[in-house]
Amino acid sequence: MKPARPLLLPLVVALLLTACADSQPVDSQGIQLPDVPHRVTWDGADGPNAEGPGAGKHIVFLSGDHEYRSEEILPAMARLMAWHHGFRTTTLFTLNDEGFIEPGSSNMRGLEVLQSADLVVMGLRFQDFPEEEMQHFVDYLDRGGPVLGIRTSTHAFAGIEGQFEKYNWNYEGEDYMLGFGRQVLGETWAGHYGTNHEQSSVLVMEEGAEEHAIMSGLAGFDAAGLPGEQPFAHAVSGGYWADPLQPYSVLARGIVLTGMDPDATPDPEKKRAPVAWTRAYSGADGTEGRVFTTTHGASEDFLNDGFRRMMINAAFWAAGLESAITPDLAIDFVGPYHPARYAFDGFRIGVRPADMAGWDTPIMDPTKPTTAPEEAN
Repeated sequence: MKPARPLLLPLVVALLLTACADSQPVDSQGIQLPDVPHRVTWDGADGPNAEGPGAGKHIVFLSGDHEYRSEEILPAMARLMAWHHGFRTTTLFTLNDEGFIEPGSSNMRGLEVLQSADLVVMGLRFQDFPEEEMQHFVDYLDRGGPVLGIRTSTHAFAGIEGQFEKYNWNYEGEDYMLGFGRQVLGETWAGHYGTNHEQSSVLVMEEGAEEHAIMSGLAGFDAAGLPGEQPFAHAVSGGYWADPLQPYSVLARGIVLTGMDPDATPDPEKKRAPVAWTRAYSGADGTEGRVFTTTHGASEDFLNDGFRRMMINAAFWAAGLESAITPDLAIDFVGPYHPARYAFDGFRIGVRPADMAGWDTPIMDPTKPTTAPEEAN
């Protein structure tokens, strides 16, 4: 006679499967999506502030630029938003064929997660996503989803052919002149205005911007050579020129310096260009989507308290949660943050998205070597 089958084993298996299912992303109908190696998720429901202002909100971060280390700044921001403020965050990366992060490769899968996104934060450059993945991004724009774009996202797409050609940064059709960057973020690639690794910038508030929720808690600091002004942030990425598409509202302008320290002398030949602004775009049915754009956003910029606070505040505002912004909103890093020096091909080798899962893993492992950097330009 065969022994009776234990009842405990099926129960344990069922519980494990349920736990695994709960950790997987879902679409807008709550249906579980397939897992992909491009994706890592931090769920604020598992952190100490599960009932924070972000509870029930989902932010998707898209990392895929070649130089400014969006593969570092975006997961660091995602983990911060989940732990401190209760958001569910999903970060997607461009990978190589072996499943390691390869910035800018255009190999990104899993964009169907945008179906449940309440905000997209993007750090892309010259991407040519597969058509089925690009469709998910376009669907998000068609419904007027809010967008936060950093640095090279003004020229996020290039080389796309076919039905999504108009999203390219240099598209010349009158129906969508200069593509996604110009039409949504407000600017396309307009050129460097400060030399990388030689000229940093300090950010000063536009007159009247101190009343905007994104500027909450951004006290200035003294800087030599700037009489009567108090910059609120220092960015080590070189300045970009920008003349955003109307209508827009400038929050901050950049003062290009002659060196890399915040107390360096301002470059007398440089005008003050917009470096952070808000605007809106219209979805397919006229729904208005909030937009925040900054032309800075290297991973090293995120080390600056003022710049990091502006980014966190901007995410809250774009997601429609400006009422939750306070001057002392938590912006502390969660887990180790070790940004590499930004440069073309200066990324850390042999890192998988899964290596950053959890709350205490390093972003990124400082023992990982970087590819030989070329002169950034």
